[in-house]
Amino acid sequence: MLDAILAQSRNTALIMGLIALIGLLLQKKSATDVMSGTMKTVIGFMVFNIGSNAMSAVITTFNELFNTGFGINGVTTQVEVATGLALNTYGTEVAMVMLLGFVINLLVAKFTRFKAIFLTGQHFLYFACVLALVFISSGLPMPVTVIGGGIILGFCGAALPSMCQPFMNKIIGADNLAIGHFNCIGYAFSGYVGKLFSKGNKEHKDASTVKMPKFFELFRDFIFSIALFMVILFYIAVIACVVNGHMDFVLEKSGNDIWFIYPFLQALQFAAGMSVLIYGVRQFIAEITAAFVAISEKYIPNSKPAVDCPAIFPFAPTAVLIGFVGSFLGGLVAMAGMVMMGSETIMIPAAGICFFSGGTCGVFGNAYGGWKGALVGSFIVGIALTALPLILYPAFAQLGIAGASFPNVDYNIIGAILDKILSIFA
Repeated sequence: MLDAILAQSRNTALIMGLIALIGLLLQKKSATDVMSGTMKTVIGFMVFNIGSNAMSAVITTFNELFNTGFGINGVTTQVEVATGLALNTYGTEVAMVMLLGFVINLLVAKFTRFKAIFLTGQHFLYFACVLALVFISSGLPMPVTVIGGGIILGFCGAALPSMCQPFMNKIIGADNLAIGHFNCIGYAFSGYVGKLFSKGNKEHKDASTVKMPKFFELFRDFIFSIALFMVILFYIAVIACVVNGHMDFVLEKSGNDIWFIYPFLQALQFAAGMSVLIYGVRQFIAEITAAFVAISEKYIPNSKPAVDCPAIFPFAPTAVLIGFVGSFLGGLVAMAGMVMMGSETIMIPAAGICFFSGGTCGVFGNAYGGWKGALVGSFIVGIALTALPLILYPAFAQLGIAGASFPNVDYNIIGAILDKILSIFA
């Protein structure tokens, strides 16, 4: 009986449901709403797991093909896959860090000058994974992991958006919204790069004056961009296998499918898994986030909602596309640098991170520096998005989180500093 209870205590779907239940009760919702919201949260997390498992299987296949074809250890910078792997093993720790992080975020916003209420729940989840894994990799017990990770997560959720606030005010023309995306260090950096192009009060050409090829507008559809990018990567990996004499391995992997159609089908399978995963994340995060929104509105009147990065895309849509291109080029440069330096692990830039984080860097760089600021800022941050995960990847791989990584700048800078501090005591 005790073993069964302990096993269920590590069921992350039930823990997420419990968090939603507490939040709904705090809002004094009706019994029907409480039951509905709790069940939606549990089901949403189960849907997330289905998508995560589908993506993980495809990524495993891709890594095997890529590594066999090129004779290197390639790793995708796909945060959703890395999160799924982390939750499979360390779901309890991650869920508790996330819950405490929400609470600390509210307390920091209430009693300090950092007033951002971080509402992008999936990014709270991703950062909670990183922090929990850093503590666990240092051999620290669960209470220390939960308390330490939760405090850091909550503080970062309130404080990091403040770095970007001057640029947010410039972009949206008001001081009532913050950016809630854990790439704040990268966005602020891109904004300051943009300022370099506006020195001397020179007139700068806004990104809207640049005519982008119609083809790039297709990438505004996130699932399409993921599918297309994975199709290209899979064909590169398969062709490398064929050219280097590993045709038997390709045939083994393709099974009953025609080998030259197999990469196309696998890429679409990955995009389908991503679509399912995103639906699940949105469903279970929505109920949890709503509780903390209600609490903050009632008890923290001067707070600012920190929202996901697509909220600012309409203010500079061309800059988003320029940022996507710049970030992807930066990722390729970082990848080439790893190859030339003989790195044991090669990080592969992912379309999703280049579009969302790179595109947002473009908007921030464009605020003062026009299209030049958008391109240069996103290019430099693109290098960081692909290169920085190398710092924490060895420690995470030892915990079984291999084949995918956590790319955003905040994760890796904060995580690396924390890892260094903990290593002293460990």
